[in-house]
Amino acid sequence: MKKAINKIENYFSTNFEVLAAMLILVIILISSIDFYKAIILMLEFIVIMEVVKMVSDFIKKETLRLRYVIDIFVIFLIRDVIILTTNKNRDYFDITFLLFVIFVFFIFRILAIKFSPGIIKISKDTVIEYEDERPNKKVITTKESNSDE
Repeated sequence: MKKAINKIENYFSTNFEVLAAMLILVIILISSIDFYKAIILMLEFIVIMEVVKMVSDFIKKETLRLRYVIDIFVIFLIRDVIILTTNKNRDYFDITFLLFVIFVFFIFRILAIKFSPGIIKISKDTVIEYEDERPNKKVITTKESNSDE
């Protein structure tokens, strides 16, 4: 019995998402909230978290990452799609339009990641390196070489 309890503890210590999902489900069942309303509230919470993350990143680094803004819009639009699909009087044109907009934002997100600034050559002699998001690669420098030498 003790071995089984230790196995369960080890599982939940590495997979806390399962425990969190079970806890949320129990709270939903006890409070008798409609499931779709609970999902909408959780998505609104994620939108708020993303906005706070974007603002704190802007305050710390004084740069605004396009990826965070796009993520906020995608999550907000997914929330709207869920609201529209759970409505009894569904308007399929609105749902299709929102899905198309989400698709466009996903393309923008991919392009924002693919073409994010790293090293930019201004001229033959001037190179600007921006902060890299990878660990151990945090360099911000401007290199200029004089052609007089």
